[in-house]
Amino acid sequence: MGRRVVNAGKPSLPQKAGVEFLGTFFVTLVATGVDVGYYSGGHVDYVSRWLARGFVTIAMIYAFSDISGAHIDPAVSLGFAVRRAMPTAQMLWYWLSQFAGGFAAAALAMALWSRELALGASHPGPQYTQFEAFVAEIVLTFLLMIVILTCAEEESVIGKQAALAVGLTVAACGFFAGPISGASMNPARSIPPQLLGGLSGLSWIYAAGPCVGAALAGGAMQFLSVRPRQGERKAGSGE
Repeated sequence: MGRRVVNAGKPSLPQKAGVEFLGTFFVTLVATGVDVGYYSGGHVDYVSRWLARGFVTIAMIYAFSDISGAHIDPAVSLGFAVRRAMPTAQMLWYWLSQFAGGFAAAALAMALWSRELALGASHPGPQYTQFEAFVAEIVLTFLLMIVILTCAEEESVIGKQAALAVGLTVAACGFFAGPISGASMNPARSIPPQLLGGLSGLSWIYAAGPCVGAALAGGAMQFLSVRPRQGERKAGSGE
């Protein structure tokens, strides 16, 4: 009865990194799985393919935004760092965890689908060049990052309340630009399946494109609103 309840306080950096691992793991696994199902002529149709990505993004934000901000994407973490809403050292920890989660998901996908893993890796559409896919990834990630940052500015839509806007943006990007680049917007979702699936020659598109787009969005927000607001700092650092 006289025992003092100790408040756990804010999540630690290892806890934040841990949920970034889990969030990226599930996003990558779902995205890879629905692409394998779509391109192999399985049960996944075009609409379900993109709704699945949007839905899992919404779910991960609801689950983890209070702990880490639920970036689940190295490009998003870079955008927050450029916006000065996230320390660079924390961004690097997030990157390590996000790519670890992506590789863990790709390894599981390889165990499940073996040679079909390459079908689940992001790639340009047959009628588009690698450069066109690169430009598409810049534009798509710029849009996604702008939505994330502007939602985070309003206290009423921080975190969980922004989940719907972000998830629907992911789905919408897939609907209109999926045939161009696969609408990845996430290096940790694309690069691990590409490397394990033998498509390493495409990885530059999905490393550079999303990072350039997110950095441009962070820079644009610096111009439009010099100091990050409380909501952006909360979403950026998970605090």
